Amino acid sequence: MDDYPLLDLFWTMLWFFLWIMWLFLLFKIVTDIFRDDEMSGWGKAGWLIFCILLPFLGVLVYVIARGKGMSRRDVKQAKESEAAFQDYIRRTAGASAGGKGGSADELARLAELKNKGAITDEEFQRAKAKVLS
Repeated sequence: MDDYPLLDLFWTMLWFFLWIMWLFLLFKIVTDIFRDDEMSGWGKAGWLIFCILLPFLGVLVYVIARGKGMSRRDVKQAKESEAAFQDYIRRTAGASAGGKGGSADELARLAELKNKGAITDEEFQRAKAKVLS
């Protein structure tokens, strides 16, 4: 290990870190190219070829030319994902609240009304069919 000084090790680690950081940026750009709905297929193919054939220049030019749009698309996708998640939670919570337990409670209430004479047998059957459907 004496033939590899500490400063050389530092520079090697720095270049390795920068290379990994550049790879992350390259993958981010490739996903952004495919996520953009406003760009045509030819535009996507052009940017992709540019980033593959001349990677450092392609990434630099893409970030300069379309950097603001990248952040807007990221925010838009995050909002859509959050909205879809919240919608899923609402539907799931609504299904469990208004599902089997909710219909059983509704049927019990209808049976109680029928027993008290507030509704007729025919009305009870119609309401029961409506609750169970």
